[in-house]
Amino acid sequence: MKKSILGALLVLMFVAVGIAAAPPLTFTFSDVHANKTAMETDTFAVNNAGMIAGDYVDAKGVQHAMILAGKKLTSVDHKNCVTTGGFAAGAIAFYGINNMGAAAGWCTSTKTGLFTGFVYAGGKFTAVNFPKSLQTQAIGINDKGDVVGLYLDSASVQHGYVKRGAKYTSIDVSGGTSSEAWGINNSGQITVFAIGSTGGYQSFLYNGKTFKPISDPNAGTTGTIARIVNGKGDVAGAYFDSNSFEVGFLRHGGKYYDVKDPKANNVTKPDGLNDSLEIVGRYTSTSGATLGFKATTK
Repeated sequence: MKKSILGALLVLMFVAVGIAAAPPLTFTFSDVHANKTAMETDTFAVNNAGMIAGDYVDAKGVQHAMILAGKKLTSVDHKNCVTTGGFAAGAIAFYGINNMGAAAGWCTSTKTGLFTGFVYAGGKFTAVNFPKSLQTQAIGINDKGDVVGLYLDSASVQHGYVKRGAKYTSIDVSGGTSSEAWGINNSGQITVFAIGSTGGYQSFLYNGKTFKPISDPNAGTTGTIARIVNGKGDVAGAYFDSNSFEVGFLRHGGKYYDVKDPKANNVTKPDGLNDSLEIVGRYTSTSGATLGFKATTK
């Protein structure tokens, strides 16, 4: 009996030592360019095959949605979408991509001047618009075709939402304003963030019933923005430090790791994450340019 107990204690001791000795995650960064002539490339999502979704601005200043598989670029346009002014102004872009290559995105309509959401799959667009909303953005998509994003109601109040099949469900953070749902995995976990009562961002992992807080311990009063959750429950996003600079993070195994592109000037924004812990996003260079990046872990 004593030998059995001693053996068990030794096993536990070696396991504990192994855990304690486990090295922290390190990241290797590389810039992402849609092609050699692109003036800007924005990377918002990556699936398990490594396909990257986002947008790019060509040499003529026209923005296109894109899917980048290695060096193969699929450039996508819609006749009813504006093509200039950048993604912030509503030019067409993809923000999510699932493992079948279906992409979720949104743009400003040339007909209405309002945001309109869509899913792009098999070369075709399918509209995503929350019922009776003024505007809708489609941002995240999982392998079931469930879509998340944000919409503005008839009073121009912002809410998050999830679309499962033909059913839309509104998502609001209690006590918060301007709720937004960004990512959804195959288990139905959704990343949601909102502006809290003190004016800072609050983030959560929402399973349809409860909101589990996601808060980087290094965040200042401006808070944390959780953007994406992968199939294993890892979460990536950004927090604002004490200087209000935006610093990327990855929450893996219950621990938070900083994700900071070495070329960045204070701003790194992880937007996409796959099950291999490949991260894509954007950073601001020392010259003030916005550049897309991919980070791999080891």
